[in-house]
Amino acid sequence: MRGIGQLARESGLTVSALRFYDGAGVLVPAHVDPWTNYRWYSDEQVVVARLVARLRRVGLPLAEISRVLEHRHDLAVVDAVLEAHLRRLEDGLADARRELSRARSLLAPESPMTSISTTTTALLDAMRAVRFAVGTDPELPMLTGVLVDADDDAVRLVATDRYRLVVRTLPGASLDGGPVSAIAPVALVDEALATFTGDAPLTLEVDGDDVVLTAGERSVRGRRVDADYPAYRSLIREPGSTQVELDVARFRDELAAAPTRRVPTGPDGAEETATVLTLGEVELGVNREFLLQALEAGEAGQLLLDLDGPLAPLALRDPQRPGDVSLLMPIRLTAG
Repeated sequence: MRGIGQLARESGLTVSALRFYDGAGVLVPAHVDPWTNYRWYSDEQVVVARLVARLRRVGLPLAEISRVLEHRHDLAVVDAVLEAHLRRLEDGLADARRELSRARSLLAPESPMTSISTTTTALLDAMRAVRFAVGTDPELPMLTGVLVDADDDAVRLVATDRYRLVVRTLPGASLDGGPVSAIAPVALVDEALATFTGDAPLTLEVDGDDVVLTAGERSVRGRRVDADYPAYRSLIREPGSTQVELDVARFRDELAAAPTRRVPTGPDGAEETATVLTLGEVELGVNREFLLQALEAGEAGQLLLDLDGPLAPLALRDPQRPGDVSLLMPIRLTAG
């Protein structure tokens, strides 16, 4: 047995970190003196502590560290967790390169115009699919519009209010100019939905501070939101450990009949109503209205619901459109 100070020296973790991991249930001491509350660790826990230290150095989330420790004798599970995290890191590096490239463009004397060619139907369908998730908090202006995120790989529309996040790609869209990331104000989105009809060719231009949509003789214009959008790509994980095929119409009926539970939302005694779903072996709480809105926006008859535990975001995916995803934060359930 060794004390917490010795384990800190042998593992590379600080004493405060070891106390934190004890409280989080990740690395619990083998023995705690009932009189002094001093923590004692076994010889076997040295390797575990070193493993935790290495995983934290590469930014593995606490919940996934717990999963690695729980399944550390099952290399298939461990490899899956680590590979998923490595992909997130690689995506994060790609995002960083993209943001630095855009930062350089802001330093240029004149920002070139970027033009996106698509069809009216494709753009309006994507706008309708993300509109419900646009935020309304004036203190978070970056969430009060729809992100137009375009590069050589795809053109995406993104919206989030922190509780749900929706990504829709524009099939067949072409990009003329450099990569662009611009937040179109929600007023422009609503004006476009009210103005354009049919399936004529449509051009979306980002020219300096302006976002302009043109189809035939009709045009709408708005001033892009002057804010940095959250790094949403890091939130979009690979398919979870449990996938459930959903018939959307049947699932709506099941959702309407699902039981509800009042759960606390904070230390002040506030509560909210969670709809309780049991999917496979996972019981989780959801905001019924938010989930129904995501189903309505999808328009597909069949969806895949990704689950990775009761506290990880739910991911709705259309099997026919792998680039599209709708994330919904679950509600933590309590007993009773």
